Amino acid sequence: MSLPQYEVFALRYGTRDARSASHFLGGDPHDVPMPMDYFVWAAVGPEKTFVIDTGMTQEDALERKRTFLCCPAESLAEIGIKASEVSDVILTHLHYDHAGNYNKFTAATFHLQDREMEYATGRFMSYQKTAHSFDVDDVTGLVRANFAGRMQFHDGESELTPGISVHRLGGHTPGMQCVRVNTARGIVVLASDTSHFYENFVNYRPYVNVVNQAEMLDGYRSLRRLADSLDHIVPGHDPLVMKKYPAMSKATEGLVIRLDVAPKH
Repeated sequence: MSLPQYEVFALRYGTRDARSASHFLGGDPHDVPMPMDYFVWAAVGPEKTFVIDTGMTQEDALERKRTFLCCPAESLAEIGIKASEVSDVILTHLHYDHAGNYNKFTAATFHLQDREMEYATGRFMSYQKTAHSFDVDDVTGLVRANFAGRMQFHDGESELTPGISVHRLGGHTPGMQCVRVNTARGIVVLASDTSHFYENFVNYRPYVNVVNQAEMLDGYRSLRRLADSLDHIVPGHDPLVMKKYPAMSKATEGLVIRLDVAPKH
């Protein structure tokens, strides 16, 4: 029996200027401009739709000096998705730029790794260095969602439905997971922050914000195993993604792209 094929979209909702030395563990001797984009994703199937991550809030963007282009939850309307009607949201991890706006998805079950909730609510959040990447209101809100029976936890690898699975790779955070999606062009892996940039997984250069360097490096190998090819791996923050894939339409250029079609070289 063949698997359902999903259309996959990346929705760009923010950006910031940065330099390469700030992105790689150990710095970068070239130290050239290397901006970072912010995305959420959606996998739209014949019977079911999954939203992957919920982005950051405008308040967090202002506080952290990020350029906020649009509300990611509202931008889903560009592909015919109403946030309040989404039944399943996959949270790749709980950093502020991936778990904000969760409260706009009022009907959703949230899919998260056990280790991520344990980390975000445990002893290490007493340190400013580790807590900085989280928004306490997002975390406490999702704890409340758990008490309301709206969290589904996973331990490692889980098939959510035919054609969609999650895989804990760790590294960036203990519960960091990627999403594997069956599409018309083959198996696409939405890496999220298992690999921020192409440079991370292509050349095994760890990102600077890392909890477990060994797991991060091993995760780059796992991305290769899970995807049909390197061209089927989509990093979580690389502006090159917007150049490699076509816009959904002329009206959404620079904001919404298709990932279920082959990238340009």
